[in-house]
Amino acid sequence: MEVAVVQAAATRGDVYLIELNPTRGSEIRKTRPCLIVSPDELNEHLHTVIVAPMTTGGQTYPWRVRCRFRNRVGFVAIDQLRTVDSERLVRRLGRIVPGTLTAVLAVLQEMFTP
Repeated sequence: MEVAVVQAAATRGDVYLIELNPTRGSEIRKTRPCLIVSPDELNEHLHTVIVAPMTTGGQTYPWRVRCRFRNRVGFVAIDQLRTVDSERLVRRLGRIVPGTLTAVLAVLQEMFTP
């Protein structure tokens, strides 16, 4: 599958359709919506972004933030964080609501703070 290159820098809180394949083992697969969680300064200067895949399946865990996007209820899978090259970004789908982004960043802080 050929993927189009996104020209503008992604912004934290944006949701992009991202080609996650190839994957291994239990990694979330296929082309799916992902939330950009990397800081804007990083997004502007590097050719990579840090993303958290979004899924409508799975169980409720403390590291999965419930969300609603495009009238679908699901989760931001923070346990599946990935750094991906900008070439994997297929297209921008929109933005997550500010409250969900705040919740995601709080879980990230809790996960990575001793």
